[in-house]
Amino acid sequence: MKKYLISGTYNAEGTKGLLQEGGSGRKKAIEQMLAALGGKVESFYYTLGENDVYLVIELPDDVAAAAVGLRVNAAGLVRISLTVLLTPEEIDEAAKKSVSYRAPGGK
Repeated sequence: MKKYLISGTYNAEGTKGLLQEGGSGRKKAIEQMLAALGGKVESFYYTLGENDVYLVIELPDDVAAAAVGLRVNAAGLVRISLTVLLTPEEIDEAAKKSVSYRAPGGK
């Protein structure tokens, strides 16, 4: 399965919902959503800073991740960003690939 980092920021209405439901209630709802897509939560943390919540999740593929992003953002109470996470071994594999690239303005 692929891993993704989710960062999220609640708006005022989303924060009111969080206060009503509690952090563990939101975690359970996210776990259920991901399980229905064949995924799971690896870690889930609330933060004090620019973002309100960070999760590392596993999903079968990018299509499932896109579906999560679309649904959550469409609800309008929390704005999330998904980032694909790569293992060191995947970076090693990528580094071995031959890529023809011309930098902007380069010849």
